[in-house]
Amino acid sequence: MKTTILIAAIFFSGMAFAQEKKQDTVKTNNIEGVTMTKQVFKKQSDRFVYDVAASPVAKGNTTFDLLKQTPLLSTTDDKTLKIAGKNNALIFINGRKTNMDAESLTQFLKNTPAENIQKIEVITVPGSEYQVESSDGIINIVLKKKMSDGTSGNMRMSNSQNKYNASNASFSVNYRKDKLGINANLSGGENINPQTYILRNRSGNVQNESVGDIDDPNKNLGGYLNIDYQLTEKSNLALSWNSWANRSYNSTIDLLNTITRYDNNDNLLSTDYTRTKNKENARNYNNSVNLNYELKLDSLGSKFNVNAAYLNYKRFQYSDNNTMISDIAGSNSGFSRTGKKIIQDIPQIINNFSGTVDYIQKFKNDFTFSAGGNFNKTKTDNDTKNYTYDYIYNNAGQLQMIDLTTDPNHFIYDENIYGAYLTLEKKFSDKFSGKIGARYEITNSLGTSDNAKQPEYQRIKRNYNNFLPYLSFNYAINDKNNISYSFSSRMRRPSFWELNPVKNIITQDNYTQNNPFVKASSTYNQELTYMYKNSYFLILNHTYEKDQITQVPLQRSYIDPETNQKRVQLAYIRTNFGDKQEMSAMLGVQKSLFKQYLTLNFNAGVQHNINNGTLNTDPTTGQVFDTYINNRKSTSLVITSNNTLRLDKKKTWFLGVNFFYVDQQQIELGILKDLMSLDLSIKKNWNDWTFAINVNDVLRTNLVEIEDFQSSGNYNYIRNDQYRRNLTVSITYNFGNQKVKKVRDIESASDAIKNRTR
Repeated sequence: MKTTILIAAIFFSGMAFAQEKKQDTVKTNNIEGVTMTKQVFKKQSDRFVYDVAASPVAKGNTTFDLLKQTPLLSTTDDKTLKIAGKNNALIFINGRKTNMDAESLTQFLKNTPAENIQKIEVITVPGSEYQVESSDGIINIVLKKKMSDGTSGNMRMSNSQNKYNASNASFSVNYRKDKLGINANLSGGENINPQTYILRNRSGNVQNESVGDIDDPNKNLGGYLNIDYQLTEKSNLALSWNSWANRSYNSTIDLLNTITRYDNNDNLLSTDYTRTKNKENARNYNNSVNLNYELKLDSLGSKFNVNAAYLNYKRFQYSDNNTMISDIAGSNSGFSRTGKKIIQDIPQIINNFSGTVDYIQKFKNDFTFSAGGNFNKTKTDNDTKNYTYDYIYNNAGQLQMIDLTTDPNHFIYDENIYGAYLTLEKKFSDKFSGKIGARYEITNSLGTSDNAKQPEYQRIKRNYNNFLPYLSFNYAINDKNNISYSFSSRMRRPSFWELNPVKNIITQDNYTQNNPFVKASSTYNQELTYMYKNSYFLILNHTYEKDQITQVPLQRSYIDPETNQKRVQLAYIRTNFGDKQEMSAMLGVQKSLFKQYLTLNFNAGVQHNINNGTLNTDPTTGQVFDTYINNRKSTSLVITSNNTLRLDKKKTWFLGVNFFYVDQQQIELGILKDLMSLDLSIKKNWNDWTFAINVNDVLRTNLVEIEDFQSSGNYNYIRNDQYRRNLTVSITYNFGNQKVKKVRDIESASDAIKNRTR
């Protein structure tokens, strides 16, 4: 269900190695059928390069499967990819960002064959020429280039079982003839995302506990069409269109709430029960189109590139929230006073026009000059309506709804971003190279509300400029030893949904609150890397984030005016919450052993978090809560191991054993308990067919638990089970000329904006 609290807050904010959903967003191409006869992993300038052109782990796999085998990359939910030490991973193809939203990207990664991949580049600290935010990293997939004309494609079907059954299917085709290239994909699926929650919090002498289930049915349909035409020997014109639709009807929350009151000696005084039953219908549509022109200026690789893009995102969310007086069994019969109903209508429409210009000039003395600029104009329309009713029984014993309040809020957010960058890159010798650059960004925004209760809501204007420097160098000490260093400064602008001042109701005393006053945060990244024999590496990373954007749990006790009883309220407030530092040290190895029967990808390291934030007031309403303080430190162990074992000489049978462990660590919501998962897979390649069985979270240990104790005595506990243990069976068929040249993938001008819709 889209109104639930936590997982986005947990993993966007706290975990550098583990990852969760929301946000954000990874994009790639499925790759099927690469056989590893040789394995190369090395550091080049500002990136790690993993040569998989002849890797056995790629044969018959999807792109997503192959990326999980790539050093520094991992996944904890089989949906999103994470770069070690980074908030988010952005997927590029041939140096250009894929133009899809998060849902379609995941399907794209899992439903595209892998034979055509030459190498995978992991850019942990992107240069000034990249439009990225916060500490985002980049995964760049480089496709093989020597491919003939013709037609090829693949069909893939999969079926998964956890608490519920899910199915997905996709069809993709590639066509190239002389100067024309066409690449298209259509995919869809149906699933129910189940979750079980235990939410427990206490303030003073009152404790509230909510226990129950959330079921979120989803139907997805989407695809893309890319057309590339070579105008002349030096110029190309390309058109890209992406579309994705999601329908989530009859999403439900069913929670039994227990309110327990104690005296000053902690003796039980009374216990009350309510039952929350919420239903939500939501649908969203994401369409984008990008026109690209590229002109090659010389044989050295100099070029001029122009993009123009339009993005339209629509989300319609209607929720019916009911909290009824209940008994311990969850029944509300026999009560004269029944409860409340809150109906929420929360639409959001985003329109964005974007443009980028890039000029790259290469010189014969191994010197590269790059300059460019970008423009983004975005309008977000949020016309929220809240209706509150009382449930009562009339004199005839019939249940009635009494209209209490209507609370509309039409919030419009306009934003213009102007950016320019300059980079200078020089290879001084075969051993030493360096790169320096900077971005300058101007952001003008205006948020207006035509019916805001607070005067400060009516017009929220912000104008700010940012200078963002970048520096990196790479030194090859000898054939076996390499050292590199990178520094980067970035901004993290709030997502558009974070700025919409809507309150999402979970229970009568539990809700999330977005915030139009959230301002951009600043992030500074440093990374030092040492590599030995292109197989062993040590990475030291430091990230400092100022005015971090996150969710803060605020509590307060109050007297219910209807019952004159004390209750406790818990609000998850989206806001800027102090500063945060993350320091990590990781040792890793990437090798093929025993005549390439075993492909080993192992990482182990420690991460140290320093949190410093204090909040006691909801900035959207002025409501004062008990002070929440997070000034704690934590040090945790992180282990990731992805291994592929070839079972036969013909390279047709493969066994996969993947494992991760993340020790408990301090995040914004409290102490996140340790996470662990063991995943097994077996794969059979037979001619053009691939058959695979995957079992994720075999030991059922991938459960989220967060616990927080405040010096005031306030307590907060969250346990979330998303039923990660599942069995997936998939069949993939490749047809046609598998050496088809791929369409030139284009980075859309609206990519940076699209990431903020998620």
